[in-house]
Amino acid sequence: MTPQTRTRPLPLIVHGGHPGKASPSDVRRMNRTLIFNLLFPSDARSRAELSRITGLSRVAVSDVVNGMIDEGLIRESGHATSVSGKGKRATLLAVDPTRLHVIGVDLSQDRLVEGAVTDLRGTPQNHMEIALEPDASMDPDDIIRLVDRLGSDIDGDSLIGIGIATPGVVSDGVIRESTALGWRDIDLAAAVGARFPVPVTVVNDTIASMITERFFGDAESNLMFVKIGRGIAAATLIDDVPVLGEHDAGGEIGHIALDPDQGPPCPCGKHGCMETLIGAPALRARMSGADANGRTAVLQDAGSYFASAIAMPIGLLDIDDVCVYGPADIVNGTFLDAAQNRLDAMTVSDFHERTRIRRCQQGAGIALRGAAVAATMRHLESA
Repeated sequence: MTPQTRTRPLPLIVHGGHPGKASPSDVRRMNRTLIFNLLFPSDARSRAELSRITGLSRVAVSDVVNGMIDEGLIRESGHATSVSGKGKRATLLAVDPTRLHVIGVDLSQDRLVEGAVTDLRGTPQNHMEIALEPDASMDPDDIIRLVDRLGSDIDGDSLIGIGIATPGVVSDGVIRESTALGWRDIDLAAAVGARFPVPVTVVNDTIASMITERFFGDAESNLMFVKIGRGIAAATLIDDVPVLGEHDAGGEIGHIALDPDQGPPCPCGKHGCMETLIGAPALRARMSGADANGRTAVLQDAGSYFASAIAMPIGLLDIDDVCVYGPADIVNGTFLDAAQNRLDAMTVSDFHERTRIRRCQQGAGIALRGAAVAATMRHLESA
């Protein structure tokens, strides 16, 4: 998707909400969100160009832009190059990474709460971690303590939001179910928001990771993003809109029971769930003690099995890009080649071209950055 056509701010969709009759303040909010999204993360455009793309009058664009500059969301960043070399050059606008801050938190790692102060693009500026004891479970107080430490080092007026990435099903800031954390119906947004006077955005960690891949990676507007670790989860993007599902559980493929009768037990209470069959712990256990050929065979089988599991939604939704995030000993060439071969055999046809399966290149911090970006977009939505 080209920047000129990206008019829907992707992360806003994760907060839910229903459209209604727009008031003047709603219209202004939508206009500034639209303009910010056309500049995010690193585009530079003139007021005249923003007017042409959005269809807003130059007066309306200037009014919104001036307010965003005063607030610290965007800044003037130089001048456009004149084609003729004559006349006054247009002033360019870009996202301002210097004045406002967000705190991002990642709960998706085993026995680790990771947080960072970031700029509006989710770029970390100050990083902290809380390591949990082996027999300790994560508690909302751990998150509050970390955010408190991070926030003490920044000007309170510059903090515009807190974004938290968490495994599990999230609905309006409430973690409905997270087997990884052992949480059920935890209103994390309210717990953290009671301590800090800024909006708190809680987002599923796989969706947060997909946000990072969409804005800073190789993805375009249609994508299946799969995260393989201690569990397996997916997030799907269709025309730049995350597919959340009726109960905000879209992408929870790890707990689909593929062998409910004879498969291994899962913490969710069923047997034969996908993550017990091809999750990282299960595959490592199977590869333990095996020789090189044995390890290769395990990964090839896992890749083929993975492709078989995603072939149906790929064909149903006509997606041509699958991005897989996971540890290098699992999501590597052996796994991906086997998955690609199997998916090609199952889906390629005269009316469905080849879907590419690729390894995510974003690296560590992907969920934290996505949560911070979601918090930035939430600020635009709520201010």
